[in-house]
Amino acid sequence: MQQRGLHLLAFDLGAESGRAILGRFDGEQLGLDIIRRFPNRPVTVGGTTYWNVLGLFQEMKEGLAQAVHHTGSGLESMAVDTWGVDFGLLDINGLLLSNPVHYRDPHTEGIMEEAFKILPKEQLFARTGNQFMRFNTLFQLLALTKGNSSSLAVAKTLLLMPNLFDFFFTGRRVTEATIASTTQMLDPHTGNWDDDLLKLFEIETGLLTEIVAPGTIIGPVSELVTRELGIGSKNMPVIAPASHDTGSAIAAVPASGENHIYISSGTWSLMGMEVQEPIITKKSLTYNFTNEGGVGGRYRFLKNIMGLWLIQQCKRSFEREGRTYTYDDLTAMAQDAQPFGMFVDPDADDFLNPLDMPTAIREFCRRTQQPIPKDAGTLIRCCLESLALKYRWTAERLEEITDRRVEVIHIVGGGIQNELLCQFTADAVGLPVLTGPREATAIGNVLMQLMALNKIDSIQEGRQIVRNSFPVKVYEPKHKGAWDDAYGGFCQLLVEG
Repeated sequence: MQQRGLHLLAFDLGAESGRAILGRFDGEQLGLDIIRRFPNRPVTVGGTTYWNVLGLFQEMKEGLAQAVHHTGSGLESMAVDTWGVDFGLLDINGLLLSNPVHYRDPHTEGIMEEAFKILPKEQLFARTGNQFMRFNTLFQLLALTKGNSSSLAVAKTLLLMPNLFDFFFTGRRVTEATIASTTQMLDPHTGNWDDDLLKLFEIETGLLTEIVAPGTIIGPVSELVTRELGIGSKNMPVIAPASHDTGSAIAAVPASGENHIYISSGTWSLMGMEVQEPIITKKSLTYNFTNEGGVGGRYRFLKNIMGLWLIQQCKRSFEREGRTYTYDDLTAMAQDAQPFGMFVDPDADDFLNPLDMPTAIREFCRRTQQPIPKDAGTLIRCCLESLALKYRWTAERLEEITDRRVEVIHIVGGGIQNELLCQFTADAVGLPVLTGPREATAIGNVLMQLMALNKIDSIQEGRQIVRNSFPVKVYEPKHKGAWDDAYGGFCQLLVEG
C-alpha cells in the first residue's frame, strides 16, 4: 500500500553487515524502516581475503525489490554508501576482473616503506593530506604493481566500492568526491586526481573516472535490473550521497556551531572536526591525521581509530572456543572487572588483523610489561578503557591543531549501543557526550538524496530535521581524578609501546 510522504532507499554497507533502510520524510521529520539486513562475510581463498561483492549486490537487488513493493512503487530514489579505500577493477567491456581485496589482507604489509622510496612521506602528505595507513588505495595499487597483478595489467577502470555498486545498478562509471578523498590519490585543494602523483607511482590515469560531488544524480536504475526484479521501469534515480559511510554519518551529526568533536563509532572510530579548508601542517603529519571530503563544501579533519573491531574480534575468538556471549554480556562483564588494570594502543599494528585478538592483546601487555588480562571481562574492559583514553588523546590533538576549544562530543553510529564506552568517553575526556542517532550513516545518505531532489536546501536544514526527528542521550563526565591518573600511564604507553 502506498504510504504518505517521500520514500528514499539507503544502502549502508559496513565491514560486518549491510542494510537496506527506507527513509520516510514528511516535510518536517524523518523516519527509518530497516527493510533488509544481510551479513558482509569476506572470503579467504589461496591466502588472500576478498569481499564477496557479487553476493552483496544480489542482497542489494533483493533489498531494492522489497523496498519498491513495501512502498507500492512509491520509491523516489536510492543511494549507496560503504567503507573507504577498497576497489574493483573492470576490463574494457566493464566486466569485474576479480573480487575486490579486503583492506585488512596482509598483501600491503611493508608497502608504505616502498612508497616512501618513490616519494618521501612528508611530500606525499603535503600532496594528499591523508593519514598514513598501509591499506590506502594508493598503497594497495603499489602492492598490486609490485606483485605483477594480471588484473591490474588489463584493467581499464577502477571503481571504489560504493561506486562499483552504482555501476552495477546504472552502468555509469563515476567516483564520488568523499570516497575519492580516502584514496591518497586526490589533490585536496582542487578536488581532482593528482595526475603527477599517479604517474610517479606508475598508475594509469585513465583507470580513474570523473569525480562528482555528493548529491549528484548518477542515472536511473538500468532496465536490465528493473526487468530482472520485476519492479517496472520508472527511471528511478541512483544518487551519489556522501558515498564514504563516514561522510554520510557526519552529515547527520545533530550539532550546531563549531565547538564540537564528532565520533562515528562502529568497527572503526572516526574522530574529528569539520573544517573549511584541509589542514596540512607539520603537526597534522606528526599526529597522523587525515583530511577527507565532506558535504556542503567542507572537509572532515579526523583520525581513524581502530574502534570496536577489538571487541568484535574478541567475541569471535570466544565463540571459536565454545563461549558464546552477546555484546551486552561482554559489556556487563567489563563493567564488573577491575578498572585500569592494563591498557593497549588500539591503533598498534598488532591489532589490525591478528589471528586471535585476545592473544594479541595479551602479547601486547606482556611486551609492554603490564599485567596480563586473564578473563573475558578484563580483556573487554581493557579495550573499552583504552579506546576512551585514545579519544582523549585525539581530542587534545584536535584542539591543539585547530586552536578550537571543544565543548561537547557527539557520538553517532552503532557504537552508541555500548553505553559503558559512551560513559567512559565522557569520563576520560572530561566533556559531556551526546549520543545519537544510531543510524547516522543511513540518515546522512537520505539527507543527501533529499538535497539532490531539491526537497531540502542545505545540510544545515538537514541537521535541523535530524534534531527534530531523533532523540539524543547525554552522558556527563565523572571520576575525573581516576581517569587523569590513568591517562598519564596511557600516554607513557604510547611513547614506549
